[in-house]
Amino acid sequence: MRPIHLGRALTGALAAALLAMLPARAETLDKVSFGTNWVAEAEHGGFFQAAADGTYKKYGLDVTIVPGGPNDNNRMLLIAGKIDFFMAANTLMSFDAVANNVPVITVAAMFQKDPQVMLTHPDVKLGKIDDLKPLTLFVSKEGMTSYFQWLKSEYGFNEKNVRPYNFNPQPFIANPKSAMQGYVTSEPFAVEKAAGFKPNVILLANSGFNTYSTLIETRKEIVDKKPDLVQRFVDASVVGWYNYLYRDNSAGNAMIKKLNPEMTDELLAYSVAKMKEFGIVDSGDSMKDGIGAMSDERYTSFFDKMVKAGVIKRDLDYRKSYTLRFVNKGVGVELRPGK
Repeated sequence: MRPIHLGRALTGALAAALLAMLPARAETLDKVSFGTNWVAEAEHGGFFQAAADGTYKKYGLDVTIVPGGPNDNNRMLLIAGKIDFFMAANTLMSFDAVANNVPVITVAAMFQKDPQVMLTHPDVKLGKIDDLKPLTLFVSKEGMTSYFQWLKSEYGFNEKNVRPYNFNPQPFIANPKSAMQGYVTSEPFAVEKAAGFKPNVILLANSGFNTYSTLIETRKEIVDKKPDLVQRFVDASVVGWYNYLYRDNSAGNAMIKKLNPEMTDELLAYSVAKMKEFGIVDSGDSMKDGIGAMSDERYTSFFDKMVKAGVIKRDLDYRKSYTLRFVNKGVGVELRPGK
């Protein structure tokens, strides 16, 4: 039998003991880039929260958020392979991608309701959406090709009352018999600050405009080749949104304010409160299936409405625009208050 070299044996044992005492080598994080569709704001808060509070890191991700803006087109960066994920505004963008053979796909819908509203002066009787018909309506070019076509087909609105909306509230403020488009999370706040009155708001989603909003898009090749990466990004973003809405969101807000100094604590708090009040992020299917939830039934319903409104063609294979593979798993529901 070959003799054991005692010194060598002790050295090996000592080395093993020392290695056991050292901290484990940090896990290599997957680098991911995510582009938003506008400058940093509360409507993107869950993503910034996940980046700021370490949630993405817990899911093995090193995420760089690339803010959008009036002169940026982050969706083109997604298509060109320059970023990995993109925050699309609504379901119509997904349908348009299919119509134009753009190889992107929606993997989650962070907003159950589109924040689109119409505002009126406080003395206007506004019980239902039909009450907007006699008013002068300030609608953007994008609005004219999307939700206003639905207002025409569903409620009989007429374009003769429409005036261009250039994202300036002054024409609306000056005309007490007018209504102006906006987001429930921002424009009512801006009008109240500028005009000194609190406008009435009617959320189009509550009258049947049931598009999803704030979608997570990625390229189909990433879904095919890196499904685990997609799942981790979706799950971590969902957790980020629960934490932003219901827990200490100061880390996310600090990142937003650093990227967009025009954001104030007052506006951030207002936006979060309105997202919760109107169930923008967490309502309907998300109450059971978790934030980010989507369903075939909801997609079919919105598709049928847009076909009726003449916005898209009946032969569009809209089911190619999304996948349910990464959602409806109940991720993060325990973070909702009361759970």
